[in-house]
Amino acid sequence: MSASSRGSIQVLLQRLMLQPGGSPTKVLCLTNVVSPDELKDDENYDDITEDMRTECAKFGNLVNLVIPRPRPDGEPTPGVGKVFLEYVDVENSSRAQKGLSGRKFGGNPVVAVFYAENKFLEGDYEG
Repeated sequence: MSASSRGSIQVLLQRLMLQPGGSPTKVLCLTNVVSPDELKDDENYDDITEDMRTECAKFGNLVNLVIPRPRPDGEPTPGVGKVFLEYVDVENSSRAQKGLSGRKFGGNPVVAVFYAENKFLEGDYEG
């Protein structure tokens, strides 16, 4: 195997490690938590955001919380139905991932996976 092939494989492996569920990152993506319909009403959205902030801060220092909302014109919005949590470090996000995974929210088991920090920082919520 040539040095360039090994380098390409190494880059590919590094990318895979940044995928959800791969190596821990400071960012978590929660699914099975909210539905698009719940996010349409401003008051309901504010309540959900505050509840999530309060609950998720119990696991560590929460830096940022993003809950993508459906667009009023009905056009698809990336990440609707997901909740993104950015913690101060991997230790805090790992604690949150363990504490939130499988927990019931609205009768549904929460799925909490690590999310690529670079995608989160770019506002890419499709992953």
